[in-house]
Amino acid sequence: MSDDAQVRVYVVEDQAPLLKNLLKALSLFPELTVVGTAQEGEAAVAEIVELQPQVVLMDLELPGIDGIEVTRRVRARTTAVEILVLTSFDDEVKVYEAVKAGAAGYLVKRVGPEKIRSAIREVLDGGTVIEAVIAKRFWNYFHSVQGKPQQTTNPWGLNEKELDVLRYVAKGLSNAEVGEVMAMERRTVRTHLSHLYKKMGVNSHVEAVVLALKAGLVEL
Repeated sequence: MSDDAQVRVYVVEDQAPLLKNLLKALSLFPELTVVGTAQEGEAAVAEIVELQPQVVLMDLELPGIDGIEVTRRVRARTTAVEILVLTSFDDEVKVYEAVKAGAAGYLVKRVGPEKIRSAIREVLDGGTVIEAVIAKRFWNYFHSVQGKPQQTTNPWGLNEKELDVLRYVAKGLSNAEVGEVMAMERRTVRTHLSHLYKKMGVNSHVEAVVLALKAGLVEL
C-alpha cells in the first residue's frame, strides 16, 4: 500500500463514546476514509458485505452476535475484506478464536492512533498484526490446543532467510520490524514472505506460523 493510497475503513463498536474516539483518531489520517459504522453484529455483517471496505476495525463484545462470529460470517461471504480486531481484551484465547475465524490482526484498544494506522497498513501489505506483548502467549496457547510436533520437518524446502523471517513473525514483529532486525528493506521481507507462502501453500502469516509450529520449525 502506498502512503497516499485511499483506504476504505468500516468500524464496528457498540459503545458510542469509544466509536466517537475511534472515528476521531481515524480522521487524523487523510488516506483513511470511514465508509460506515455499526454498533451491533447482524447489521455489521450485512453492511460490510454490501460496502466491501478494505479494512474493518472489529470490536469483539457486541450485542447479538459477537465480533468473532461477525468475522466468521463476513469471511464466509467475502475474502476481499481484511478484519482487524480492536478490543479491550488481551486474552490469548480470544486472539486464537478471532484469528481462527479469519481476523488478520489483533490490537487492544489502549493503542494510539498511529499504531492503528500502522496496523491497517500492515494487513493491507499482506501482514498479520498480533501485538508482541501477547504473541508468545498466543502461540503457546496454540501449542497447547494443537499439540507439539514429534519431530522437526521442513517439507516445503524453506531456506534460512525464509525461516528467519518466519521466526521473527511468530514473535509478533511487523514486516517493517523484521526488516529492521534483519537489515533488509520492508519490500524484501514481503518478497521472502511471498515466496514462503507459495512454498507452503498458505496466504497469511498466521497460516504459515501454524504450519511451522506443527513441523517444529519455529520455537517460542
